[in-house]
Amino acid sequence: MILSDDDILARLETEELVVEPIDDLDMQIQPASIDLRLGEEFLEFQRTNISCIHPNRKDEVSDYVSETIIPEGDEFILHPGDFVLGTTKERVEIPPDLLATVEGRSSLGRLAVVIHATAGVVDPGYCGQITLELSNLGTAPVALTPGMRVSQLVFTELTQPSARPYGAARDSKYQNQAGPQASRLGEDPEFDQTDDTAHDHTEETTGGTNLRWNSLRR
Repeated sequence: MILSDDDILARLETEELVVEPIDDLDMQIQPASIDLRLGEEFLEFQRTNISCIHPNRKDEVSDYVSETIIPEGDEFILHPGDFVLGTTKERVEIPPDLLATVEGRSSLGRLAVVIHATAGVVDPGYCGQITLELSNLGTAPVALTPGMRVSQLVFTELTQPSARPYGAARDSKYQNQAGPQASRLGEDPEFDQTDDTAHDHTEETTGGTNLRWNSLRR
């Protein structure tokens, strides 16, 4: 079930769902979503002569991005073909019984600006700002202003709360992120068998639910 505007407001009032700061509820709450605004921080990928980036190498990705801060009122120019990481101004806390989906605003889509490439899902239990994957698929530069509404968050209610929500118990690598975060794929357990073994051992000692997940994984 997708939450309506009244459902979203009710969740915000009880603080089961957190989206902050919200400056104008009437403007940001849509019929079945909530608009999120663009933050001030951007991560730009450097144009280098390297043959490729190896996502499984922890330090390599961060070597090829640089941070740019654009104060509200100024403009970040997204050129044709560019790909940068931005962030929402708002911080969210998603309860265990909701799944959130990041969608672009249609008005920006009509300017050929894409808000996310693949990271459209915000898991139950996630806390933090949301990284936006900004691309310009058009032929003209587009000026983006921090503070403008660029995306919307849609909430789907699960049939039951997640047994293993996003967070510390899962060693979730983007939990409580502030600002845009570059890829941390290199921290995934399949790239480090030692860490994977330690992770399994930790789960086996934390209770029946995790034991059930371990038996399914094996």
